[in-house]
Amino acid sequence: MPAKILVVEDESSLAELIKYNLEAEGYDVTHASDGEEAELMLSEQSFDLAILDWMIPKISGIELCRRLRKRTDTSNLPILLLTARGEEADRVRGLTTGADDYVTKPFSVQELMARIKALLRRASPERMSDILVSGEIVLDRQAHKVTRGAREIRLGPTEYRMLEVFMESPRRVLSRGQLLDRVWGQTSEIDERTVDVHIGRLRKSLIRGNEHDPIRTVRGAGYVFDGRGTEL
Repeated sequence: MPAKILVVEDESSLAELIKYNLEAEGYDVTHASDGEEAELMLSEQSFDLAILDWMIPKISGIELCRRLRKRTDTSNLPILLLTARGEEADRVRGLTTGADDYVTKPFSVQELMARIKALLRRASPERMSDILVSGEIVLDRQAHKVTRGAREIRLGPTEYRMLEVFMESPRRVLSRGQLLDRVWGQTSEIDERTVDVHIGRLRKSLIRGNEHDPIRTVRGAGYVFDGRGTEL
């Protein structure tokens, strides 16, 4: 599944240039033209990276970055600030607010793409691998096979996709809305309660005897996955 990237840029020609090049690299790209629109999107959908222009309307990129770092579901979201501010003090402010990287306009598209790839690789090495491992739970994308220790686990297509999403983001809180978006897609009219039903089915398939439950429910927030057998 391609990485989902949110581009928050009010200059339409620049936003289109970035979007075009990202899509050419195979990424799933969504665009927001102001901070309020971006904040709403980030509360409703799950993204793998956000590119924020510093000087966007309504909520500035630096303020949006600060808010995202305070939220449980986006505290670890890779953030790249894009801005015309090139002074050292501005770069320091951006990075100390929580941005992972900083690109000054005008910029090279090739450099921007390289920085994006590096951020995604550092944040989600699991996305680059055909084999996902969490403790004794192994998901083989090529063989479409899941095992726990020596036991093969039979999963329906929805539970398989849900497990894949969990294992791409280990030890990260995923809300029901984010799981709906990742597993069923943005256009789905599935109720959030359906997520709980499939979580129950996935747990039933993953757990035998005294095996620990790799899925923890975080009240009011969502779910966290960790197959390592340690305290979540």
